[in-house]
Amino acid sequence: MIVHVPQPLASPSSQAPSTPVLLLSEGDCLVASGVSDTLAGPQDAIAALAAAFFARQRDQREAVLVGAFPFDSAHDAHLIAPQSLSRLPLWNLRAAAPAGGRGVRAMRSTPDANGYRARIATALDRMRNGELRKVVLSRRLSIEFTEPLDPLDVVTHLQLDRRVTTFCVPLHSDGGAPGRWLVGATPELLIAKRGSSIQSAPLAGSARRDSEPARDREAAEGLARSDKDRREHATVVEWIADRLQPYCRTLKVPATPEVASTATMWHLGTTINGELKDAATPSIELAAVLHPTPAVCGVPHGLATEAIADLEPFDRGFYGGAVGWSAANGDGRWMVAIRCAELAGSTAHLFAGAGIVSGSDPAAEFDETAAKFATLLNALGVDASAACREGGEP
Repeated sequence: MIVHVPQPLASPSSQAPSTPVLLLSEGDCLVASGVSDTLAGPQDAIAALAAAFFARQRDQREAVLVGAFPFDSAHDAHLIAPQSLSRLPLWNLRAAAPAGGRGVRAMRSTPDANGYRARIATALDRMRNGELRKVVLSRRLSIEFTEPLDPLDVVTHLQLDRRVTTFCVPLHSDGGAPGRWLVGATPELLIAKRGSSIQSAPLAGSARRDSEPARDREAAEGLARSDKDRREHATVVEWIADRLQPYCRTLKVPATPEVASTATMWHLGTTINGELKDAATPSIELAAVLHPTPAVCGVPHGLATEAIADLEPFDRGFYGGAVGWSAANGDGRWMVAIRCAELAGSTAHLFAGAGIVSGSDPAAEFDETAAKFATLLNALGVDASAACREGGEP
């Protein structure tokens, strides 16, 4: 892996057009600069394409791929072989100016509040009448600003929460200036691999945090007791363990979830640890086997995928996908692409979803998506309460 002395980060507008940047942060910051090659392919082929790419490299110790998987596994992943890779402490990122000051021309929720609740009711009907056990339904909040957005400004605010992994991925640059950026602050680890050791840390079951300590503690305790949320979480953990088991010599799956937090949300979380039978198994192969988990899709997978296609009136793109890196030796780290937005010019498309299971309340699930929007809205300097308004109008 190439490691250089870090230089101050510049905004995209001051970079050379052919120099997109990827940032991944968890205790430190990984910066990929320049493009020596790109790799694209559907999920069922991406591990083989990556293996062929690494086999062509003269110095495999320095070979790495970084990028993103879309939610739809039939669509192409977008991976970059960077010209250089640097690590720097998070505090070396440029100082964050106070969020705010951006004018908002328009804001629209797709679907609106009533439409989202109606789609949840339809999903619950399907659960009563069939084999669908869980489906994650999302909504999109589109905001048109009066001035262009700087992705690194947004990332700089997102990384202030050290409990998440912040990311900034250029999408479809085609050798020129990237027209779209995927930015976000995800708390959910899809898969990490180092040597023969692997780890996955799924999250499912959520509650909004509160600024008042007693109410915040009550929200966490209520989530820990919630039968609905514990059932939803157990479904995700079981699914991930079943898919990792064939690869593992040992696999440790805690019986009881813990309550984890970000700046805006409480989550039920379980940390799964394993030892691979074959240490050469690449992280990108494991990521492709796991993605999309029931935490962003549902179970059974086929019925949940069909329900999402029927009930969501937009293409998720890279929301609910995965972001991360994989090295030639198979090591890597892939995060679930949630709490994220796609930025293009002066437009931001924010995404948030909720897991629907038997017993879900449509109004409460809508409120959960509103709470999840807060992470990006705060970083964009937009009043987070706007996500709760009917139709999302400012």
